[in-house]
Amino acid sequence: MTIGEVAARSGVAVSALRYYEAEGLVSCERTPGGARRFPRSVLRRLAFIRAAQNVGLTLPEIRAALGTLPEGRTPTARDWARLSAGWRARLDEQIAALVQLRDGLSACIGCGCLSLSTCVLSNPGDRVAAQGPGARGLSPALRRVPATSNAGGAAARAG
Repeated sequence: MTIGEVAARSGVAVSALRYYEAEGLVSCERTPGGARRFPRSVLRRLAFIRAAQNVGLTLPEIRAALGTLPEGRTPTARDWARLSAGWRARLDEQIAALVQLRDGLSACIGCGCLSLSTCVLSNPGDRVAAQGPGARGLSPALRRVPATSNAGGAAARAG
């Protein structure tokens, strides 16, 4: 399949396909003219990558997981089941964090903060800054920085 066909079929942008290839997540053959040709099995890998990103896996984690798949044949349902079995705990953690967030928002936002001493969002004097950057009041499961994000890059270069 051409890169355009893969993009149209998978819903993944051409630029993302090139990036995934450069990162070793997918591979293709090159024609004598240099055009990319992907096997149909790349569609399954791309679906896996998207699912893994939705779970919160980083690209290095996804690369490591894909590295456990057999070469020379399309992975089977059993291969995919083995690979994704470890996601259950991570998903349970994210679900619990989202429930906590939902319940906290319905109890706090819009309440008028009648008691700043008990408001979980109150941060007088920015005392939470000592805990590091980001939304420190959120569960760590909801603070993960997406693997394709540049978040923190400028701070890392400046520090």
